[in-house]
Amino acid sequence: MTERRTETQPTTVPEEARRAGEIWGRWSWVELSVWTERMLTALKNGVKGGKWYSLMDKVYSMSNLRSAFRMVKVNKGSPGIDHQTIDDFASRLEENLERVAQALRDGRYRPQAIKRVWIPKPGSTEKRPLGIPTVRDRVVQAALRNVLEPVFEKDFADHSYGFRPGRGCKDALRRVDLLLKQGYTYVVDADLKSYFDMIPHDLLMVRIRDKLADNRILALVELFLKQQIMETTTGWTPETGTPQGAVLSPLLSNIYLNPLDHLMAQSGVNMVRYADDFVILCRTEAESLIALDMVQRWTTQAGLSLHPTKTRIVDATVRGGFDFLGYHFELGKRWPRRKSEQKLRDAIGDKTRRRNGHSLFAIILDVNRTLRGWFEYFKHCHPFTFRVLDSWIRMRLRSILRVRLGLRGRGRGADHQRWPNAFFAEQGLFSLVTAHAKASQSSRR
Repeated sequence: MTERRTETQPTTVPEEARRAGEIWGRWSWVELSVWTERMLTALKNGVKGGKWYSLMDKVYSMSNLRSAFRMVKVNKGSPGIDHQTIDDFASRLEENLERVAQALRDGRYRPQAIKRVWIPKPGSTEKRPLGIPTVRDRVVQAALRNVLEPVFEKDFADHSYGFRPGRGCKDALRRVDLLLKQGYTYVVDADLKSYFDMIPHDLLMVRIRDKLADNRILALVELFLKQQIMETTTGWTPETGTPQGAVLSPLLSNIYLNPLDHLMAQSGVNMVRYADDFVILCRTEAESLIALDMVQRWTTQAGLSLHPTKTRIVDATVRGGFDFLGYHFELGKRWPRRKSEQKLRDAIGDKTRRRNGHSLFAIILDVNRTLRGWFEYFKHCHPFTFRVLDSWIRMRLRSILRVRLGLRGRGRGADHQRWPNAFFAEQGLFSLVTAHAKASQSSRR
């Protein structure tokens, strides 16, 4: 007779089910049309010879291509050199995807040239190169990333945070803050010179071949690395680098720096990296000098270089500090770095020009959208940051109201009585000071 289970007896979960749950918990972000439970189990346990074969059919499957297009659509973006927009591609989606799939299947697929544009660097007169692939090529790169990312993600280091599933800037910043509080106050503030433009193709492909043995996928990656760059009417083929703006570039950049990550970890060095931006935190100046020497030797061997003037060692306990991911760290405090604050002031300044013809309600609504997004990232700054900015924003709004009364100049003096701070609170203006106080109370609870 089978023994009946009572309520006090715990239900036993089969070991197989438990293992499956663990796998899906770790890899919940993967593209399900590509990565089956069987493949994820192989990923966890390791494949024979340590290399993956025969993955190309996963790249050109229609379900993967459809998923890739959805990602491209969400990310928006401008047309490439063919002037085809995302909406244009979507208007005949199945036909376009089938054409792409057939070209990949037959080995006839060739990426189109990349349109290069130059975008301003915040707070600088310099400009940064941005590569814009065609929509079709962005879809193929997204499909390729869906296949490749888990293969390499498995072995990425814990202190790498950039462009990785379930990780982001805030995680990296929390780690830096924790290490500083633990006494790791000598900081190697490193800057890789033109990193995305300098990655050697041959050495990058060596890293990729360490885990992949599908020649068709390897050939496709090389085609993307060798895409022509169209900056004028004539194009040129890059010998190094992977274009910023390409869907595949963040993954390739992490693959190339992964050996540096593990070198630092194995040496007991605390590095925090977000893409090509990283800091190394040490307890003593001597340790920081050793760490910097290790990085310099590695980058030289890897065909990269540290920026000679931007790379430095900083004692975070004295004046000067260092910048990382938009924040400035100094004397145990943090606030937005100058460029980050100036970017906010520029955005608010555009919305609060004195001759702005919109109603005050509409202007405040527009300003609030910017302030809420900015605060969500910078809410961990020292409180004086928010007092100064709140005051400046109210001054901008008072200046608009002065113009409407036929007065000149910026909001000052008696304007504080005409339109007191409470007036703007009643109009619904988002207050950084108030938001910070509420966030602080919530964290204390």
